Amino acid sequence: MVPSIIPPLLLIGPLAVALFLLTLPWFRESLPDAMASDHTSVRLLERIHLGSIAYVFILSMVALAEVIAGSSLTSFGDWLFIDPLGAIFMMLIGVVGLLTGVYSIGYIRHDVEAGLLDAGKVRVYYGFFSLFLFTMLLAVTANNIIMMWAAIEATTLGSAFLVGLYGQKSSLEAAWKYVIICTVGVAFGLYGTVLVFSNAADVLADPHQAVLWTALVGHAAELDPMLVKLAFVFALIGFGTKAGIFPMHAWLPDAHSEAPSPVSGLLSGVLLKCALLIVIRFYVITVGTVGIAFPQMLLLTLGVLSVGVSSLLFFVQQDLKRKLAYSSIENVGLIVVALGIGGPLGIAAALLHSINHSFTKALFFCSSGNVLMKYGTRDLRSVKGILRVAPVTGLLMMGCALALAGFPPFNIFVSEFMVFMAGLNEGYVWVMLLCALFLCVTIAGLVKMVADSVLGKSPETMAKGDVGWRALAPLAVLFVLVLTMGFAVPTPVSNLIQQATAVVLNGDSRPVVAAPWQSIPTVGKADTASAALVGGLPQTEISK
Repeated sequence: MVPSIIPPLLLIGPLAVALFLLTLPWFRESLPDAMASDHTSVRLLERIHLGSIAYVFILSMVALAEVIAGSSLTSFGDWLFIDPLGAIFMMLIGVVGLLTGVYSIGYIRHDVEAGLLDAGKVRVYYGFFSLFLFTMLLAVTANNIIMMWAAIEATTLGSAFLVGLYGQKSSLEAAWKYVIICTVGVAFGLYGTVLVFSNAADVLADPHQAVLWTALVGHAAELDPMLVKLAFVFALIGFGTKAGIFPMHAWLPDAHSEAPSPVSGLLSGVLLKCALLIVIRFYVITVGTVGIAFPQMLLLTLGVLSVGVSSLLFFVQQDLKRKLAYSSIENVGLIVVALGIGGPLGIAAALLHSINHSFTKALFFCSSGNVLMKYGTRDLRSVKGILRVAPVTGLLMMGCALALAGFPPFNIFVSEFMVFMAGLNEGYVWVMLLCALFLCVTIAGLVKMVADSVLGKSPETMAKGDVGWRALAPLAVLFVLVLTMGFAVPTPVSNLIQQATAVVLNGDSRPVVAAPWQSIPTVGKADTASAALVGGLPQTEISK
């Protein structure tokens, strides 16, 4: 591990912007009146916002480059820590945060012009956007397990005000539901965290090290198996609530559908994955203490249930954003199934699917924002002929639907293929058959949506013409990322996934630098499997 100033610098930028926009008295008191009559103040807010998201993106890419090169970064006595596993999720925050943040400019301007937001709420939006980025970055860079819990809890504060931004009855209800369910749910995560800490404090020679994840992993075999099992159950319930795992998912469809579309993209694309990262951290400790069988049973059960229930609810939804929200639950379930399968290919598939789903769902939610701007409704029964009314948005919606359905050459196909290959290789034939059946239901729902809303006959009164370039340019970049990850996973990303897979399998925070075609050893198993990525596709033959 290499001491570095990058982790604290990464956190300071968005936090400073959030405090500047939300708490400084002169700014809070004087700016809203100016914005009511002067667009210059709105432009100033946009520039501050762009500076914040650009700062996060640049610093996250700098940290990512150092991790890929073979250095795990640490600060403040190892309280902050960026290893290959955390770097994947930090990358998602930087990339998706930048693109949804840029998309926010055109989206929020439209809402202001439509009278949906006043000048003061623009400041609130951009302030809490930066605060949301800060809390997620803290969650993925924390090595202190207490701080992990606090950061996940803080993401609720950072995003609840964004969910209720419009101040309508439905959005306020969704925000309160989000706060109550996630606060109660994440409390279970605290119970699990305290159990692990108290047990480790009795075991470790230096009790102060009992809060550090890296120390816990190194001494996992010395922990009490029963306490660790209880802790993992609590952690899975608590942090699984924030990740949207069934049956703790009830907040997610309401919050995702009522939030501004770029925030929905962040919630689905990044926040759910940050919570999954904490589940993975506890998974590594649990496997080191009690073996793979116990966490595997829980993950496979909840994963299959998440895929099954959400696919059926996805099919019957008529609200576009609620439909996408249930799709997020389904894909989180598939990631959990891959984690439950385990092995090099299963873990690599889970991590790759996390990346692919983040890009695809951010693109889809922002595309739904274009539909909302054009049609003024999320009701698919009223949204017809998108391709004729807004051609670029219509093409993006078709591409998103094909990607989410898992068709080549889009990125979701690659990671879903890896999940199924991992499951079949490990002998989980019935689990994979159930997942395939439920995915067919989702595909049918996506086909119906495209046929009715994208390709259907457009309303005669609807003016033709797409939304502005500000709302299309960031989506074009996301679409390129979706295609790129489908054609060939870039070598740096492939290396990072292999290093992160080794962290999960070995319980070792030291990165393993390997070429994309090299296999990752499975520690503690008699057999080994290749998790290699060749040109973005898994090898068809898995050696044992």
